Amino acid sequence: MVFSDRTLVCRDCGAEFLFSAREQEFFAEKGFQNDPSRCPSCRAARKQRTQGNEGYRPAQRQLYEAVCDDCGVTTQVPFQPSGTKPVYCRECFQNIRNR
Repeated sequence: MVFSDRTLVCRDCGAEFLFSAREQEFFAEKGFQNDPSRCPSCRAARKQRTQGNEGYRPAQRQLYEAVCDDCGVTTQVPFQPSGTKPVYCRECFQNIRNR
C-alpha cells in the first residue's frame, strides 16, 4: 500500500497538522482503522491529563470484607458476597486455582 503525506485538522484546537506517510504506515502496521483526530500537542496534553497529572483520578475499586471459607481468615474481595457461593482469601484462591 502506498502512503502519502496528508494534512488533517485537530478536533480540539482546530489547527492543521501533518499526518505523514511514515505515520500512516505505522498506523496500518498496528491495525488502527482511524486517522488521528488530534494534533501531536493536543495528543500529548490529553495523555498527560489521563495519567493523573492534571486532576484525573481513576475510580477506586470498592472492597468488601469477607471470611475465607477455606482457612477462616478475614479478607477483602472486590465483590459483595451473596452467601450462596464460597469466598476465598487470595492465598486459598490461588491454591484452589492451581489444583
